[in-house]
Amino acid sequence: MACVQYRGLAKELIHRMKYERAQAGVAEIALLLARQLAGFSGDAVLVPVPTATSRVRARGYDHAALLAREVSRLTNTPRRIVLRRVGQAHQVGSRRSQRLEQLQAAFRPVQVNEIRGRHIILIDDVLTTGATLEAAARVLRRAGAARVDAIVFAQA
Repeated sequence: MACVQYRGLAKELIHRMKYERAQAGVAEIALLLARQLAGFSGDAVLVPVPTATSRVRARGYDHAALLAREVSRLTNTPRRIVLRRVGQAHQVGSRRSQRLEQLQAAFRPVQVNEIRGRHIILIDDVLTTGATLEAAARVLRRAGAARVDAIVFAQA
């Protein structure tokens, strides 16, 4: 479920958050994401889609983790870090088939007891092809998640 289309101000806001270290927009984006949670049950757990560690090192933060933390704070929905990114594949500019191939083993579960039987809501900034969310959801389902949904700020 996406809040807005990935164009105009939304695209600029995300670009600045990810590539210019402008974290000021996180609160506004999180507010919109928090509104999307109204339709979900109260037993859900928020899980940020992990960013490649090379990107985290370059930025100094994981933007999806910041968004999930703020959404958690706004909604009192628990947030858990139960996925790790494996590898450093960069997907910007890749076609869906390339992304799917890159993401075959891109995530691994951690703290499986926090996944098993739970309703997981993945949090991310942009939905482009859906390959990243599909890969993350597949890993979570294999680890025993009862249900996996996703909310994103913008959809391309």
